[in-house]
Amino acid sequence: MISEQEILNAGILIVDDQQSNVQLLEEMLRDAGYACIASTTDPYAVYALHQQNRYELILLDMQMPGMDGFQVMESLKEIEPDGYLPVLVITAQPGHKLRALAAGAKDFVSKPFDLVEVHTRIHNMLEVRLLYKKLGDYNKVLEQTVLERTAELRASEARFRRLTELSSDWYWEQDKDGHFTMIYGPVHEMLGIRVNDTLGRTEDQDAHWNEAERNVLEANLAARRPFLDFVYSRTKADGSRQYLMVSGEPMFDFSGRFTGYRGIGKDVTESMCSSDLLPRD
Repeated sequence: MISEQEILNAGILIVDDQQSNVQLLEEMLRDAGYACIASTTDPYAVYALHQQNRYELILLDMQMPGMDGFQVMESLKEIEPDGYLPVLVITAQPGHKLRALAAGAKDFVSKPFDLVEVHTRIHNMLEVRLLYKKLGDYNKVLEQTVLERTAELRASEARFRRLTELSSDWYWEQDKDGHFTMIYGPVHEMLGIRVNDTLGRTEDQDAHWNEAERNVLEANLAARRPFLDFVYSRTKADGSRQYLMVSGEPMFDFSGRFTGYRGIGKDVTESMCSSDLLPRD
């Protein structure tokens, strides 16, 4: 919300070629407590004044010699790229009201002045203008926050990928049906999965997995249990044995529904074969 003090401290510019009208409006505004009031009788000066001060409200007379209020509003559109002209039109011509509103003015007051009406319209328009600016500032902060959070997420993802590369050969995610939805690294190669545009993904039929180990892994997946550094092996077509170590955890959505698995894997054949506990093939 906008406080009364914010409204009274808002910047106001009075533009009227008649000095008596300017003085009347200035006195009325000061009596009402407005503190930041500027004025000019030169319509050609409005553009530079608003560009420098960005007033929350411009009280603009429509009938002025040399440059009328419509021309002034047209020039102000260059300063307000969002299209919001903080202009309250002052006119004695009924036909100017709708034309001024169509040109971008937000409200109008009629000559001769009804001071109560003028005060009310100024107060209401300032409140709307300040709310509009506050919303714009909030959106800018929100946009900047989104950009910062996006950059942080990208940096975090980059660190995660790098950590995964250092600690494992691949990262994987599966959906609830066991289909891979995300992989980093040679997952297909490590698992002996052939990818064919016609046949899809098929396992290498010449390789033989250790059934007991695979059954334990499948049981963990079926029970949706996390597992850490689980090692299983297969005998490849050339007779050599390959050992893979995987870790995984189930994933759930906010409602607790199972959505799949994610984890890391690593080829540990070299370390397993070099162990004194296992014979070399």
